[in-house]
Amino acid sequence: MNNFLRSALKKIVIKKGDITKEQVDAIVNAANSHLRHGGGVALAIVKAGGVEIQRESDEIIKKIGILPTGHAVITNAYNLPCKFVIHTVGPVYGEGDEDEKLYRAIYNSLYLAHLYNLKSIAFPAVSSGIFGFPKDRCARILIDTAIEFLENIQTGIEKVVFCLFDDETYGYFEEYYNKLQK
Repeated sequence: MNNFLRSALKKIVIKKGDITKEQVDAIVNAANSHLRHGGGVALAIVKAGGVEIQRESDEIIKKIGILPTGHAVITNAYNLPCKFVIHTVGPVYGEGDEDEKLYRAIYNSLYLAHLYNLKSIAFPAVSSGIFGFPKDRCARILIDTAIEFLENIQTGIEKVVFCLFDDETYGYFEEYYNKLQK
């Protein structure tokens, strides 16, 4: 294993839990293009963080129209223990070019955290819920993208957490991460 990969892996944490309770600078919301936080992790974030997150999201949409797949925006976190919520739109499985779109969603979220000089960020398994993206591919793309970012960008990000809600998803992430360490 090269030194870069070893260094990047030291900054990655795989855990099972509730992303709305993560003690990081920013959590990532698996959003839709209209930033309507009505289900899944998006709804959980608004319930825990407050309706202000939805209001701020609505203001963003008024300015930009929609948030395209693969893009990311940031809002305050209000009642959450983090400072910010980064909203990114992953692909719906079956729409085409999903792997590249998911890569861009994760990369752009990391880049936004980098621009805000954040030290830590937590991701859910973007697109693997109601958007239907296969969980094993999701794990591989999210972890590989984080490693690539940490290896290639001079960033202040010290920790990338993949906070997974259910046992099945956690299992895929843990298995892939452990394979990389061998």
